Order: sequence, then structure tokens, then C-alpha cells
Amino acid sequence: MANHKSAAKRAKQNEVRRIRNKSTRSSMNTAVKKVRIAIENGADNTAELLNSAKSIIAKAAKKGVIHQNTAARKVSRLTKSIG
Repeated sequence: MANHKSAAKRAKQNEVRRIRNKSTRSSMNTAVKKVRIAIENGADNTAELLNSAKSIIAKAAKKGVIHQNTAARKVSRLTKSIG
């Protein structure tokens, strides 16, 4: 338990941010998974799914959920796997 009022506030803020980040990270992972499944199945809409995934990954990086380099690496690997 927090010993100071500021520490209690910080703990509360961290919990709110953790839940928000979890949602963003989950949607990002789902988008990546959809692209990978489409590639495996040879679907014709992989380009659309890739663009959607790129957007979601970029938003996660912008919000600070993942690092910019991590986002770039994920996009690069997804793009490479299509080609």
C-alpha cells in the first residue's frame, strides 16, 4: 500500500493506464494475427489487412504502448512476410 498521498495517486494513475495500454496492445496483436493468418491461407485481402495493422501499430507506438523501434520492426517483418 502507498505511504504517501502522491504515491496513492500514482498507483491509481498506473492502473488506469495499464488497462488502457492492455486494450491497445490487444487490438494490435489481433491485427497482426489476422495478417499472419491471411498470409498462411493465401487470402486476397492481405494488403488491406496489412495497411490496417500498420495503422494500429503506429497508433500504439504514438501512444507509447510500444517503442517506435518495436513498431518499425513489426511492420517490417509483416511487410517482408507478404512479399
